[in-house]
Amino acid sequence: MKANLMLRFLALSTVFGLVSCSDDDDSSQGSLSGNFVVTIENVFESKEYFDNGTTGFIMPGDSESFSFDAGEGHYLSFATMLVQSNDLFYGFDEMGIPLYDENGNALTGDITAMVSLWDAGTEVNEEPGVGANQAPRQTGPDTGADENETVKRITEVNDGFAYPNVSDVIKVTLAYDGGTEFTATIENVSGSASITTPLAPGVWVVNGAEQTPLFTVDNTASEGLERIAEDGDNSILDADLTLESGLVSPFAPGAYEINNAVFVIGESATEALEALAEDGNPSGFSNIFNIPVGASGPGPIFPGESYSFEFTASEGDVLSFATMLVQSNDWFIGANDIELFNNGIPTTGDITNRLELFDAGTEVDEYAGAGNNQPPRQNGADTGAEENATVGVEETAGAHVPLIADMVRVTITAN
Repeated sequence: MKANLMLRFLALSTVFGLVSCSDDDDSSQGSLSGNFVVTIENVFESKEYFDNGTTGFIMPGDSESFSFDAGEGHYLSFATMLVQSNDLFYGFDEMGIPLYDENGNALTGDITAMVSLWDAGTEVNEEPGVGANQAPRQTGPDTGADENETVKRITEVNDGFAYPNVSDVIKVTLAYDGGTEFTATIENVSGSASITTPLAPGVWVVNGAEQTPLFTVDNTASEGLERIAEDGDNSILDADLTLESGLVSPFAPGAYEINNAVFVIGESATEALEALAEDGNPSGFSNIFNIPVGASGPGPIFPGESYSFEFTASEGDVLSFATMLVQSNDWFIGANDIELFNNGIPTTGDITNRLELFDAGTEVDEYAGAGNNQPPRQNGADTGAEENATVGVEETAGAHVPLIADMVRVTITAN
């Protein structure tokens, strides 16, 4: 995901390769002066998935719906147990299903044809609806004989038993609610099937093309998938997916000023700030940082990477800087009026608590990490709908957006 996102982002902001960092400033106020180094580190925790959730116990004739946000390049996966079995579950292919086609059109309608019945390969199969070690009849969880096999479609398993057609047990539909929101519905239609069966509590996950799938064909099922497929217990896999799901974002090349403001709260963004906040293009500013530490050329910083810029300042000087949160339309993290001396002592240490997440007010916001007008997914620079607002603190980012301290760490060193 990192490599593809880097290429896409650089393609959208070719200016990265045309400009270089500048250390010019206009500090001249005080008699004391010193050299300062500012380091901006991306501290996002890497995640395997974008979003996840659970489904409940679905009896014949009942259904359950869940909603989620997703953008181009996102896939949907799910797993729910065929209760009248030893270790069978319904789900899409191992990577899930793409939620948009190559033209950017959202997937909608009856998608049951994309669902398969899978054998987790963890417990020896018995005749469906009859086996003593199947959930409705077993004396306790995990009581059947171990199979020590791998995940396979049931059509590739030669156990001599007959299984119902997928469409005779489960129906899955997908609705596009607009923007980045979808609603999936799982319906139990087994009332007229050869087997009448509940569908057990399961899980769903939204993931990128290069993220870890729920399962891999011909590989051993995870413990969490085994518990779903054998006993309808989704607690382990849900906990694992929740731990590994969430927003992860690069930060883009940014700008800084000494005794001038990169941005002004309550005023319309300048053209330079708009380009920085929407497309990660800082070329409209005189002082920029655009080369990750240790890199040979310009680019965004991913988790564990950092920018560093250096300047000379005098007593009374203040620092202003901003860097784009790439998985957004026009959000940036930054600060104004960072005093570089305090009673003659140079400012040093961690200043992350001085930062805020700002909205440039230039482009209509989409769900962070999913919007198709955000740099990793947009067709070109400056493609989102105009917002015509002013620069302000972003106060409605959403619960999936981490706290600033969980996204970035900024330190100042005085030499």
